[in-house]
Amino acid sequence: MTKQTSFLRWLSGLTLIATLMIALPLRANTWPLPPSGSRLVGENRYHVVEDNGGSLEAIAKKYNVGFLALLQANPGVDPYVPRPGSVLTIPLQTLLPDAPRTGIVINLAELRLYYYPPGKNEVTIYPIGIGQLGGDTLTPTMVTTVSDKRANPTWTPTANIRARYKAQGVDLPAVVPAGPDNPMGHHAIRLAAYGGVYLLHGTNADFGIGMRVSSGCIRLRDNDIETLFRVVTPGTKVNIINAPLKVSSEPDGQRLVEVHQPLSKNIGDDPQTLPIVLNAEAQRFQQGADAAVMTRALEARSGMPVDVTPHPDSRQSL
Repeated sequence: MTKQTSFLRWLSGLTLIATLMIALPLRANTWPLPPSGSRLVGENRYHVVEDNGGSLEAIAKKYNVGFLALLQANPGVDPYVPRPGSVLTIPLQTLLPDAPRTGIVINLAELRLYYYPPGKNEVTIYPIGIGQLGGDTLTPTMVTTVSDKRANPTWTPTANIRARYKAQGVDLPAVVPAGPDNPMGHHAIRLAAYGGVYLLHGTNADFGIGMRVSSGCIRLRDNDIETLFRVVTPGTKVNIINAPLKVSSEPDGQRLVEVHQPLSKNIGDDPQTLPIVLNAEAQRFQQGADAAVMTRALEARSGMPVDVTPHPDSRQSL
């Protein structure tokens, strides 16, 4: 091997490392905020499924994304035994919700929590589990604040929760003590609204993040709630919204749309075909988008930003 060839390989390796450093977040799931007028953050990654590579849930946990988000980004993949050798898209790129970038913003439809730390030009994004389908288990939208936080919390299930478990043959105690059998995990952050009945908390289960699984509270993986618990203080603003559709007209002229499956309201609903109502902003955005690509994005509901910028060729074909 000549010195020139050796140098070129070294230079190529250095370039690859630099590229990876640019693509990776500041820290796990933490990204710098975009420039003024932009909503786009993050970079998608790709995962090659290995032999005995585990379930989709295991892969979601590895990259700290939600289960349904990973499933929607890879339609047709077997959630239990993904085919070895197949390449999965890891949906780490997203449009920031149309909400003030302060405190905690939760978008129920995309099953994500956004945390904007004070004094820092960054956002941390966490996958979450939310309330399951049912009259008293839905997670409501609200604007509130953090009222309290506790490590090693006990769980006092409501009468409705105990009755629901009873119907499944499980007798819950009046109070579940802290420990490995506590479904709230090791940390809990209480919200002030609705008399303090809603919390952000951990879990003692590996499955369910990025799904509708809770009794109404916001559920995070244990490492995530531990981090959030450490940095969030009482009084932090919490804004919970429900927006399956996000749009952005970027400063460089790009028009981006991100479509998630709407939350089902009835047991027989198919979230892949439920109608999505476009608000006034989305209607104006749609008028300046490539109609065919916009329609496909609304149908696919991949949960990832899609470029719907009209181009001269596409306009001539309409």
